[in-house]
Amino acid sequence: MFSKFTSILQHAVEALAPSLPLQEDFVYHWKAITHYYIETSDDKAPVTDTNIPSHLEQMLDILTQEESERESGETGPCMEYLLHHKILETLYTLGKADCPPGMKQQVLGFYTKLLGRIRQPLLPHINVHRPVQKLVRLCGEILAAPTENEEIQFLCIVCSKLKQDPYLVNFFLENRAKPVTAGATGAQACVGDSADASGPSSPDTGQLQSAGDARAAPQNPAPPNHNHTYNLVNSLLNLTKSPDGRIVVKACEGLMLLVSLPEPAAARCLTENTALCQLLTDRLTAFYQALPQAMDPLDIETVESVNWGLDAYNVKEDAAAFVGKRALISFLSWLDYCDQLIKEAQKTAGSVLARAVRDRFYVSVLEPQLMQTSEMGILTSTALLNRIIRQVTSESLLQETVYFILGEEREAESVATIGRVPLRHRLIEHCDHLSDEISIMTLRLFEQLLQKPCEHVVHSLILRNLEERSYAENKAPEEREALENGTLPEAVDLEEDPLFTDLSPDNRLSSPDWLSASPAQSPDHAKADGKTEVHKIVNSFLCLVPDEAKSSYHVEGTGYDTYLRDAHRQFRDYCAVCLRWEWRGTPKAFEKCDLQTPFFEGHFLKVLFDRMGRILDQPYDVNLQVTSVMSKLALFPHPHLHEYLLDPYISLAPSCRSLFSVIVRVVGDLMLRIHRIPDFTPKLLLVRKRLLGMEPEGPGIDHSTLLEGVIVLEEFCKELAAVAFVKFHATSSP
Repeated sequence: MFSKFTSILQHAVEALAPSLPLQEDFVYHWKAITHYYIETSDDKAPVTDTNIPSHLEQMLDILTQEESERESGETGPCMEYLLHHKILETLYTLGKADCPPGMKQQVLGFYTKLLGRIRQPLLPHINVHRPVQKLVRLCGEILAAPTENEEIQFLCIVCSKLKQDPYLVNFFLENRAKPVTAGATGAQACVGDSADASGPSSPDTGQLQSAGDARAAPQNPAPPNHNHTYNLVNSLLNLTKSPDGRIVVKACEGLMLLVSLPEPAAARCLTENTALCQLLTDRLTAFYQALPQAMDPLDIETVESVNWGLDAYNVKEDAAAFVGKRALISFLSWLDYCDQLIKEAQKTAGSVLARAVRDRFYVSVLEPQLMQTSEMGILTSTALLNRIIRQVTSESLLQETVYFILGEEREAESVATIGRVPLRHRLIEHCDHLSDEISIMTLRLFEQLLQKPCEHVVHSLILRNLEERSYAENKAPEEREALENGTLPEAVDLEEDPLFTDLSPDNRLSSPDWLSASPAQSPDHAKADGKTEVHKIVNSFLCLVPDEAKSSYHVEGTGYDTYLRDAHRQFRDYCAVCLRWEWRGTPKAFEKCDLQTPFFEGHFLKVLFDRMGRILDQPYDVNLQVTSVMSKLALFPHPHLHEYLLDPYISLAPSCRSLFSVIVRVVGDLMLRIHRIPDFTPKLLLVRKRLLGMEPEGPGIDHSTLLEGVIVLEEFCKELAAVAFVKFHATSSP
């Protein structure tokens, strides 16, 4: 109480007394602090009962005023005094001893305000960065310490200063093995971190180096090695374990600033000599393992997106929504942090961190869940992987995620090698699982993959098997022209196939939507580059389903042209993504292709084609998902993929199948089965209207699975026609 009275009296005296020159005033306040330690006998009284906080604040005010009164970059006498007399070193010692109690808090606040308020660069100075280094080591030592708030504020201001001038980070890479001698330069001294590098016999010159000078001083900073320690990172890592969520978020922000620094030495030290990789992966694992063993895939898919650090929640509301919502949000929030951290990180550091996530989380934790035999476990883990794929945006983490799922192989597949990457093989097999739910979920996972900006996805799944064009026979030009003029390849010849005897030429352009949307006829059957004219290709897809099996023309707004807008938008988006992959613009010349190698469509297309072949006997939801994946594949602007999936006139090599040939066989099967179903057309129309919500649900309809399959098939053919039309116009436009 007496001390507080003394403080008030002192302020009154100072207000009435004539103002002293700034330096004298600054020295007065510093000596008042040092005299306290000489004169006091009670070192148990808290620092708040003394005048020390007031004197420290006055010193900061004086330094700020001095800088504002001088030209930019000029060092005033008060700052020179602080540096020359190593005031920061003394304050560090007092803070470490926490004498009087609470002094550590005061010292942390002084350092934070000094670095924050003074505009000229202080950290390059040896009598600043050395005590700052030491104070950094004190932070995070004790979990839930009373000084945590001041510690994190101090660490964050240091991080922000390093962000402004990244080279300064070299002062914070400390060598644990070799002390530095007294004549060391600034950078050497910071690496050695010897407390006595410049003792009383070698006082500081008091001249501040500029950031540029600091940059020039250490000519050859030592490359990082396993003897270096990065205490700034270590202290932040310790504070991420705080029970106070606000402290954790600030520590994570500090780490994000540090990983983004471009200095290679710091990036390597951060990934090799700190526990940052372990922090990221251990927390991912802990959050993942806290999830319920079984969750509804719809809950996983629809839970709101969460940005790390902003996951405010209501326990009662979350519990009422679905069991495990809080745990799921925590997992997705930390995944978002990992993703953002890797995205912001210096390139090599980002690659190392992403690889750590792959090795320590994906492979160690997630893969066993995906490879299990429990259907509920498979469904839950696949839905979570799908959500992970959707959420990942950093290039490095996306690449490692794709490599984890598909492997890194680039050469063409063969029947003998499809099991080489067990997880890839298992997931593709799950696209044709006995459980429709698992099939749909896994197909959605691959659809999500195909929409990510990663060339390896489409290469691994499809393109590597089409590289040599061995799916096609190298026909002479006159044979090709004959095919384009109306004769389809033998494997898919509609007119000669007895299944298609009732498909007359008059039925070929029956859709009024097609007549209004198709391009004008041209006298040329093929363009100069050998492309089949688009109207022939579009017509081929639109006429695949016979009129008696069509139902869309009975319902307004379901014509072919409705697909054109979506196809145009989607193709434009795909082209923007694929542009940087530098794909070839035209098919590889047959003369340069290895046509002797037997063609294998690849595991993924094999499963998709098998599924397409059963479209009349599969549930509606499965068919929607299969055709959705196929249409995504058809959108890719690669000439081989386009030729294989969207050219009905391609001459297939023996024993090969294409998307068109698969659909032809389905239609053939359909035409045989139509005649066995009484009132086929009215039933088909009723099913379509029910699916569109235009008719209320009523009594069950016989053969509903087949009827739904026919509707999906008709719509899919229209979608493929629209994609072919849009791609032709995009590639033929100037």
